[in-house]
Amino acid sequence: MLTRLKKIAVLLVIFMVLTLILVPTAVDKTKSTIRVQPPYKVSEPGLALFDSLDFVADLHADSLLWQRNLLKKHDYGHVDIPRLIETNVALQAFTLVSKTPAGMNYKSNSADSDQITALFILQARALKSWFDLTQRVLVQAEQLYVFANQSEGRFRVIKNQQELRQYLHDRLQNPAITAGFLGIEGAQALQGQLENIETLDHAGIRMVGLAHFFDNEVGGSAHGEVKGGLTPFGHKVVRDLEQRQMIIDLSHASTQLLDDVLNIATRPLIISHSGVKGTCNNQRNLSDAQLMKIAAGGGLVGIAMFEQAVCGIDAAATARAITYTANLIGIEHVALGSDFDGGVLTPFDVTGLPLIVDALLAAGMSEADIIKVMGENAKDFLLMNLPAS
Repeated sequence: MLTRLKKIAVLLVIFMVLTLILVPTAVDKTKSTIRVQPPYKVSEPGLALFDSLDFVADLHADSLLWQRNLLKKHDYGHVDIPRLIETNVALQAFTLVSKTPAGMNYKSNSADSDQITALFILQARALKSWFDLTQRVLVQAEQLYVFANQSEGRFRVIKNQQELRQYLHDRLQNPAITAGFLGIEGAQALQGQLENIETLDHAGIRMVGLAHFFDNEVGGSAHGEVKGGLTPFGHKVVRDLEQRQMIIDLSHASTQLLDDVLNIATRPLIISHSGVKGTCNNQRNLSDAQLMKIAAGGGLVGIAMFEQAVCGIDAAATARAITYTANLIGIEHVALGSDFDGGVLTPFDVTGLPLIVDALLAAGMSEADIIKVMGENAKDFLLMNLPAS
């Protein structure tokens, strides 16, 4: 009898180990998918212009959610460090997801459920992160530093202007390196505690999205139930973030939350990943009036690369949104904000970014303006708005 129990116990352990190894990867492969697999066919003019770019940057990728080894090149998902280097991407924003509701949709979501708990348990993440939203983002942030430390100098995490300038200098000597900076997707990660801003600040998180797919203690989501404005706690959060020179990201914000923050903000704001109603009219996207207000404050709008944001699943759809936004608010306020690895279908993985250059050329955008959209605007924004040191 005892021998039989031992065999059952061994089989259970084997089953659990296989589950922890196989299930997270299987989930990763099914959540962040690609319409067309690489390699990608790019025109000679498009490829020549892309290869000439000194600085390519993207403002949004949720790659750390999936516990993928970003030091290795994968044939699934959208981003890893080898693919960033292969594509000459200089800077990738790594945005940290802490909670998503069951049945997540773009119209209305309650905060009463959470899909990330099961994911973190299956991934065997640190126990402290299973039920604590602040710890969830800290665990993901720590992982990016681990990748940097193990990258043999190929990758680094940028936290301030001084580090960015040093990186730009180093990259002139060795273009086969890349970098990232950290943001969070939704201020629910603060868990209603103002002191958690200091915790995130010390972890090197430099961009804070106030909302994600549900209303939280700071204010309303475009996809929440109430979709309200900035709460009294939210006012304190905005003031604290600005004092710390942490960049406020208004992606997913309700109309009222966005307007409330625009009315009190004293520093430029960012939209890390969105579309615009002018080319894709839905509640996920920004109106002309909102775009103009963001630009008037010196802000930056990252245009996303998935169907719900741009009403298409090719580079041309993203190029239409980029061109429309640039014509409306000025080229200096537009950047790339893919939403890579955000559980969405994209036209391509990060190695397909040259197709955006192709599409912008086809749309009639000048080479000088394409250079700005592909990364120079993001670089300039960060050199002005990250902490000095």
